[in-house]
Amino acid sequence: MYFAALLARTEDGWQASDTELDDVETLSDLADLAREAAVEDDTVLAFIEQEDSWFGVVRVDGEDDPRVFVSNAVTAGRSSYGAMLVDELIGRDDTEADELDDLDLDGTEDGEPDAVENEAEEDAAAEVVPAGPLGDTEILSDLGVGAKELLALERDALGEIADALGCTEVLEAVR
Repeated sequence: MYFAALLARTEDGWQASDTELDDVETLSDLADLAREAAVEDDTVLAFIEQEDSWFGVVRVDGEDDPRVFVSNAVTAGRSSYGAMLVDELIGRDDTEADELDDLDLDGTEDGEPDAVENEAEEDAAAEVVPAGPLGDTEILSDLGVGAKELLALERDALGEIADALGCTEVLEAVR
């Protein structure tokens, strides 16, 4: 189960909105969605989380290229939205991504996967995707969450980020 929200910085603080990612297929799509939520050209943060197994933060500042951080690249790479972020970070082209998509790493296929086949799929993904956090660890530094703090986040990471930004109530309202 995914949770996704957009936090837009305004003159009065942060404004949160729950967001559907159904039509988001690329990082550009997500950046466009974030820009639509922006007040003028202020910062917008897109939070994506999958059941405490990984989280991602995409930062959009006006028309600048989006900045991305993923807490666990291997785990995120096994989910559709996480793979979108990881692919962008490692520069994987569509051909390589399609090959990994064929591996069905989400584990949602019918029946029980063959242990040897599942192991081969995990090995293929691990060869392409680096283990651990990936992306811009300084993505939130100017907002009060430095690289050290970001890398130390585990459970309820988005809640802790919201605490540091001073917008816990705003984020919880859309959860």
